[in-house]
Amino acid sequence: MKLNIIIDALEQLAPPSLQESYDNSGLITGNLGMEITGVLVCLDSIESVIDEAISKNCNLVVAHHPILFSGIKTLTGKYYSEKVIIKAIKNDIAIYSIHTNLDNVRSGVNAILAQKIGLIETKVLAPITGKLKKLVTFSPTEHAESIKTALFNAGAGKIGNYEECSFNLNGTGTFKALEGANPFVGETNIQHKENETRIEVIYESWREREVIINLKSKHPYEEVAYYIQSIDNPHGEIGAGCVGNLPMEMYFSEFLQLLKLNFNAKGIRYTNPIKKTIKRVAVCGGSGSFLLKDAISAGADVFVSADFKYHQFFDADGKIMIADIGHFETEQFTIDLVGNYLREKFINFAVHFTEINTNPINYI
Repeated sequence: MKLNIIIDALEQLAPPSLQESYDNSGLITGNLGMEITGVLVCLDSIESVIDEAISKNCNLVVAHHPILFSGIKTLTGKYYSEKVIIKAIKNDIAIYSIHTNLDNVRSGVNAILAQKIGLIETKVLAPITGKLKKLVTFSPTEHAESIKTALFNAGAGKIGNYEECSFNLNGTGTFKALEGANPFVGETNIQHKENETRIEVIYESWREREVIINLKSKHPYEEVAYYIQSIDNPHGEIGAGCVGNLPMEMYFSEFLQLLKLNFNAKGIRYTNPIKKTIKRVAVCGGSGSFLLKDAISAGADVFVSADFKYHQFFDADGKIMIADIGHFETEQFTIDLVGNYLREKFINFAVHFTEINTNPINYI
């Protein structure tokens, strides 16, 4: 199994273009053509995890958190991240990170967090904008259906719970084929009029290459006329955080016990509840304080996340209850998410889940 094949599968789950600007998701060590003997999935690719990979004959470590967030000028082993990189390179181990891009997909980190709480009727808390595009093309009317089918097969035309969405308008196209052209219809040096259909479809920006390939493969014209527009509409299936409802209301004290049990949370920091019972819950795996206002706007009774600073707890301001259960605790099931996905994709390939608890925080 070549590394590039595994990476292609991971990037179908979480396209790299969805990572935040500060992030460093993707291949950190290794080369795309290397033969992979086994995969070890973890949250943090620390040195002990690299040792574990060596012992299990895994030369690919897939981690949620990048071991490198910014550029480095030296590799001396002075810091823990440098030690990891040096050991990985010495032992020919590839490290791949699938971080905020996995946070931002509907089926990613926050989906499994919501599932562990038992939320229903979930939706993205803060949808991303700027990730949609519109393709407009013009086809001979009798070829319009086959072209639309090709575009739909490339993932275009999906809007929320609907697919095969398009707008179509019939009209007349004109063109004059010059010397050297090989026109599908018409004659050289004579203006031709053709009954055409204008086709408009929306697609996700990371699907553009396949959309254009499929368009050109089915379009009969020698020169395919099309243009692309960026769409600022929010993408309802892509974004940060998640919000949903409990099947039944719970007393806030019972809800905190549920969090403690389901996430093995050794300590929960929380603000005063805004009412005795909890029904609507917002979540964000990892550091989620930036979404507090979104959680309030969504009408959540509680926001479950991590890494709140002292003064940020005041921002709850009697409008919501904050439950900080810990960074590791909110993201620990990412290992299961990625590992099970790879096992389904590559049923005859060795995919291991780390046995090392990489949480750097202890509780007394």
